[in-house]
Amino acid sequence: MTTTTHPAPAGSPRIADQDRPVARKPKNGIPWGKIAAWAVMVIFLLITLFPFYWMLRTALSSNNALATDPGSLLPVGLNSGGFERVFGLQDVETAISQGGSGASINFWRYLLNSVVVATAVTVVQTFSCAMAAYAFSRLHWRGRDTVFLIFLGSLMIPQIFTLLPNFILIKHLGLVDTLLGIMLPTLFISSFAIFFLRQFFNNVSREVEEAALIDGASKARVFFVLILPMSSAPLATLALLTYMTAWNEYFWSLMVSYTDQSRVLTVALGVFRAQAPGTGPDWSGLMAATLVAAAPMLLLFALFAKKIVNSIGFSGIK
Repeated sequence: MTTTTHPAPAGSPRIADQDRPVARKPKNGIPWGKIAAWAVMVIFLLITLFPFYWMLRTALSSNNALATDPGSLLPVGLNSGGFERVFGLQDVETAISQGGSGASINFWRYLLNSVVVATAVTVVQTFSCAMAAYAFSRLHWRGRDTVFLIFLGSLMIPQIFTLLPNFILIKHLGLVDTLLGIMLPTLFISSFAIFFLRQFFNNVSREVEEAALIDGASKARVFFVLILPMSSAPLATLALLTYMTAWNEYFWSLMVSYTDQSRVLTVALGVFRAQAPGTGPDWSGLMAATLVAAAPMLLLFALFAKKIVNSIGFSGIK
């Protein structure tokens, strides 16, 4: 006895399909989680940026008008007198009438000193620390790990403990009140920089170096021709961090520099604050000077922030 199977008519659902649950489309609800996360980020961003806005608001205000309405969110007595005093564009009478001290400010000299010190420290320190980090990572010599542990241990020594010995050394060398005296303690070596680059060099493929050595290249040629170009990202990150640190250095520069010949911008801000007249601090001029001093660092960080974050991960070579 045979059984005849008739095909299902076209367009009718199959039995298996009828038993299968129908997938429902998700409802387009309001993503409250994302909204809350963005709200928290915006709040933190406003909290971070508010001090910079307040400095700008004070710099664009008049000292005489600030006392009448200190809590205003907008500039009080809008004028550019603070910036004019910083750049030395105001005469003595006008500066005193607007709440300034009337003392001359050699702003461009201070700016040049800061640029020279930060640039020299960045270039020399980054290059010398790259060579030291490569030696700790690739070269095998007796006591290498012990010396590296000593460098790491120096990271735990507070700077206040080294100020007096460094000052005595600089004084005996006759470098007090010179730009070289400001640069010398941090010119060649930084324990953090050596550690930072050594971690990256450890992730570089050794086969690439071995192939270059087999072809007859020396260790020095491998370092300069092969390793340095491959390490451009961490080197750029380290150079930026070093430049920012050298630019913001204050206490050591204050100990060593006494005149405009070697005074950097951070120390000049303290001198500017000390020159306040008897009527009160020149808040608009001080905030204008602070903004001008911080502007290069803010610009550098805004341009290279992504590179800094990516390089600190020590991702090595992909």
